[in-house]
Amino acid sequence: MRSDTVADRVLAFMRGHVLLADALLAAVLLFFTVIPFLSPGTAAEAGISLLLIAPLVLRRSFPFLTFVLVTAVCLLQLGALYQFVLADVSALIVVYTVAAYGQRWAGRVVLVTGLLGAPLGAGVYYASGAFFGLGYSSDAFVTVTFTIAVSVVAAWALGTVRRSRLQQLAGLAEQARLREQEREQELRLAASTERARIAREMHDVVAHSLSVVIAQADGGRYAGRESPETALQTLEAIAATGRQALHDMRGLLGVLRDNGRALHTPQPQVDDIAGLVAEVRASGLDVDLLVDGLARPLSAGPSLAAYRIIQESLTNVLKHARPACRAWVRVQWRQDSLELSVIDDGRGASASLVSVAPTADASPGMPMGATVDHSGYRSNAVVGHGLNGMHERATLYGGRIDAGPRSGGGFAVHAVIPYPRAP
Repeated sequence: MRSDTVADRVLAFMRGHVLLADALLAAVLLFFTVIPFLSPGTAAEAGISLLLIAPLVLRRSFPFLTFVLVTAVCLLQLGALYQFVLADVSALIVVYTVAAYGQRWAGRVVLVTGLLGAPLGAGVYYASGAFFGLGYSSDAFVTVTFTIAVSVVAAWALGTVRRSRLQQLAGLAEQARLREQEREQELRLAASTERARIAREMHDVVAHSLSVVIAQADGGRYAGRESPETALQTLEAIAATGRQALHDMRGLLGVLRDNGRALHTPQPQVDDIAGLVAEVRASGLDVDLLVDGLARPLSAGPSLAAYRIIQESLTNVLKHARPACRAWVRVQWRQDSLELSVIDDGRGASASLVSVAPTADASPGMPMGATVDHSGYRSNAVVGHGLNGMHERATLYGGRIDAGPRSGGGFAVHAVIPYPRAP
């Protein structure tokens, strides 16, 4: 197990140091093809062999240049020696190298050159004497030519297979890189989406709870002068609201923990709207709840969105409406969608928002003149993080939300959340 690890490290090192690996290959070939044959009468053969092997140091760094250098030495060998040497194997190594690591056109040039060089090599044999005992004959010439040609084609084919393997590995590495990049992007998007969701939840919890606490504190301050019991009840309501807000905050912040001990608490749903209205009414706001139609089951996402829209709308009433104003909340279970309406008769945001002409009448049960501007969001009449959050919640589930000042004073929010389609 240890030897395999060492071998893998050595191979990885050689892949990262191509020039060093090719230099070692040239040194090995030099040791086996030149040094054993050094003698006073073989200086020319040793010199040619050295010239054939030396360019192999650059074979993968500069494949085509190595081919040109080795080819030039081979031509020099034809005119100087009239015989083969063991270092001629470098020509086959160059054919393999260019086919594997060079350009495609270079691989074709090397193949053609090698096939044309086959009869030239056979001519060298024919001129220099017997080749492995074959003697002088046309059959021997054909045999040597065929042997050299087959060797060249085999080397070129091995190089082509190596090229395909390298391209396959490069493609797999690129796919792995793209998958890793895509995975990181998905993680970033998921984290961004989760942060946006938590930000909306934090805004809903903090804004609503603080608005209720402020309204109760103001009411308790005036009531305390004449009715200490009422002031005491107000303080109890403030404490209860604060505890609930702290509980919700812990649940949200628990999601951000890394130790896996996040707090998981049930999220409010449409059924909790009645309790929300009662809580706001206890804070001093005169608010009525109207429910029409037969309730239908909703998944957790749309149900939470409906609750948060009502909650944010009532929070805005507490923050912006004039004292002693009234508000109406209507939940309508229609045939294909859930419609939510929150209307108040206070000054609302009309003092700070651009007025727009109302286009839709209020639903039955609402005060006269309670009209909603259905172009409010698109006309830039609606600003602020809370209304933006309501819009995001509604559109997330294929719905819409319209908000704007009412004719005659006050503010109106109208949301439509379609029922999910049956699979």
